Amino acid sequence: MQDFFDWLGDNSWLAWASAGLLLAVAELVSLDLVLLMLAVGAFAGALAALLGAPLAVELLAAAAVSAAMLTMVRPTMVRRLHRGTDLVSGQAALIGRKAMVTSTVDAHGGQIKLAGEVWSARAYQPDQSIDVGTQVEVFEIDGATAVVYPE
Repeated sequence: MQDFFDWLGDNSWLAWASAGLLLAVAELVSLDLVLLMLAVGAFAGALAALLGAPLAVELLAAAAVSAAMLTMVRPTMVRRLHRGTDLVSGQAALIGRKAMVTSTVDAHGGQIKLAGEVWSARAYQPDQSIDVGTQVEVFEIDGATAVVYPE
């Protein structure tokens, strides 16, 4: 057992690098970016070991780099990864879409062709009548009825 500790003392950089690789691979499972930041810290410990630093300095380098990565780099990366367009689906995705009137639309009903489907529709303004062939825009979806107005 003493031989192992002697070897580990002489090759501590390899232990740090192995720990870094294991943490980086484990990050692929968690996808939380915490283990990746710890892996970078382990690689910093490996670099310190390669430069001949004592174990206390290796530990300090690994801890300091890990802490810095967790507090300064990770929040920015998480914010950047979570930024993006919102996924709009269902009825909300139809609002603002263009449609074609297939049956005269007024305050009491009518039909439009919207996203390749025939929808029941009614005019947004109660006193308005929209003729067949007119292009309209969907204002809202009320149940299974599209509320529309002409462009």
